[in-house]
Amino acid sequence: MAPVIFITGGGRSGKSRLAERISGGFGAPLGYLATGTAGDGEMAERIARHRQRRGDDWTTIEEPLDLAGVLRENDGRFSAILVDCVTLWLTNLLLACDDPARCVARVKELTSLFPQLTTPLVLVSNEVGMGIVPENRLARQFRDLAGEANEMIAAAAGEVYVTFSGLPLRLK
Repeated sequence: MAPVIFITGGGRSGKSRLAERISGGFGAPLGYLATGTAGDGEMAERIARHRQRRGDDWTTIEEPLDLAGVLRENDGRFSAILVDCVTLWLTNLLLACDDPARCVARVKELTSLFPQLTTPLVLVSNEVGMGIVPENRLARQFRDLAGEANEMIAAAAGEVYVTFSGLPLRLK
């Protein structure tokens, strides 16, 4: 089994930079599996900044829904694959199917793939459970789904980090 490293934390906490640094330690070529889509100009600018920061050692693969399938297809192609981010993937899944149980099944599919991978995998996810209970149903479903998914991925990963203010703390 290749190393599986999970990194979580709040928004703008340094998760992606840590994930890029850890992934880079495996050497080039590197795969970047992007789950976000450029739905507006601001998001397109974010994506462009991230691509520029990563540089030429990285190949970007954009996939908003079929994370496990794309990982299977690209296993062995790169020195490491970074998934950024799990929470955007969960958002895409929840909006596509509106059934949290089906989304959890997709997370199980993802984690069941971990022991089969030959390529090191680094996954980034937001910690969304440290705030208040959201006021609407969809937001509560998402918060609960993200919390459950993070637990499942953290349990299946070999290493787990949380970042605060750009500082990583190794949990596992």
